[in-house]
Amino acid sequence: MANYRMIAYPLPLFCVILLLPHGLIAGMRQGGLVAPALKEGDPVVEERRSNSLLGPYRVLDLTDEKGLLCGRILGDLGADVIKIEWPGGNPARNIGPFYKDIVDPEKSLYWMFCNASKRGITLNLETSDGRDLFRRLVRTAHFVIESFPPGYMDSLGLGYAELEKINRRIIVTSITPFGQSGPYSDFNSSDTVVWAMGGLMSLCGDLDRAPVRVSIPQAYFFGGLHGALGSMVAHYHRELSGEGQHVDVSIQQACILTLMNAAETWDLLKVNIPRMGGFLVRPRPDPLGLLKMRTIWQCKDGYLCLLLLGGGAAGAVTSSRELVKWANSEGMAVELKDYDWSQHDTATISQEERDRLEQPIASFLLTKTKRELFEKAVEEAILLVPVSNITDLLESPQLEAREYWVQVEHPELEASITYPGAFVKLSQCPWRIWRRAPLIGEHNQEVYVKELGLPQQELSILKHANVI
Repeated sequence: MANYRMIAYPLPLFCVILLLPHGLIAGMRQGGLVAPALKEGDPVVEERRSNSLLGPYRVLDLTDEKGLLCGRILGDLGADVIKIEWPGGNPARNIGPFYKDIVDPEKSLYWMFCNASKRGITLNLETSDGRDLFRRLVRTAHFVIESFPPGYMDSLGLGYAELEKINRRIIVTSITPFGQSGPYSDFNSSDTVVWAMGGLMSLCGDLDRAPVRVSIPQAYFFGGLHGALGSMVAHYHRELSGEGQHVDVSIQQACILTLMNAAETWDLLKVNIPRMGGFLVRPRPDPLGLLKMRTIWQCKDGYLCLLLLGGGAAGAVTSSRELVKWANSEGMAVELKDYDWSQHDTATISQEERDRLEQPIASFLLTKTKRELFEKAVEEAILLVPVSNITDLLESPQLEAREYWVQVEHPELEASITYPGAFVKLSQCPWRIWRRAPLIGEHNQEVYVKELGLPQQELSILKHANVI
């Protein structure tokens, strides 16, 4: 079969569970661990049920792109995640990029990534028969995750208060832009909106220009991550008490949590942390003002992150000295040969002097590749690392040694696709991508007939009536 790859951008890990990514790119690749396409009765399915962290548990996933990653995380940890779509498919299937650039709801790489490790059924909750079927599914479920506007599930008679009557242990996780309460709770949103209103946009970009967004959607993935975390905390409480609960996730609040010390800096100093772009910016009182110190530098084949510092930090002094020494050995940066990096003081140096120090280093770095620079940095303890692009990650010897990249078979495409792998290695219970993302209604027969016991004729009637 042809071999294609799909790359996702990793996100930060949280304390209980975390997962990767977002943006996807297709291309050629060979090798890697293989996750087969699964069918019920397959031995690997039995392994999931008996030998994974969440194998005994079932998740009903009603989310759109605001919460798709939540179910993906739980599924990779072994839960039986049933992705429930409206008849005809979830609109998120129309989000690109697409496999071989063929615009098709069954070929969205975004969808494939976000919904791996899930089964898929179709169900129209706005019909009475559809709601009845959903209630039957809730009886055997442990989690319901949804991302509808606040109040929508209640309007259908499927809110937490009603589902709890059916299954008192059920955990309902709601992932919305601003949460279930407050003056903004009913606002429509996009990833860009919550990225901006969560404060992250104010920190992205260069100091001398307006804020910018990250080039691929990220805020929704923070919501999905926190949805998975909240679900697991509620699950732990349930195991202790026997009680389910409603988990209310605000994507705005999830974004705010990633601001690190920005809120504390304002609280203590009444200073908004400035956008820094490719620089480290140090605020200083007049007349010196801000000092911009370059941290992202261009090299022969890309970019690197370099801290050109000194002063009282012994490691920084050694790093800068060794870098200058290397440049001098090749006849470059000779004007810095006798510069005393131990006296480099960012509290008093002028911007002109700082620029004078950076210029010859910038010229030297342009003569070297990322690999050359990284190897020398390791050898001489230089504070320098390459800025990895996707090709660098795919070819990384570290990730190869860790068997990070995983091949997932897509029989419907007659191809396999490379996915990001485990965010953590578990010695007892394996993490894995248990199956590729479902096709539209792929498991209707399996779930409705084999598991719920609907007669085949009734399934056909429901399909004709646009219930499934």
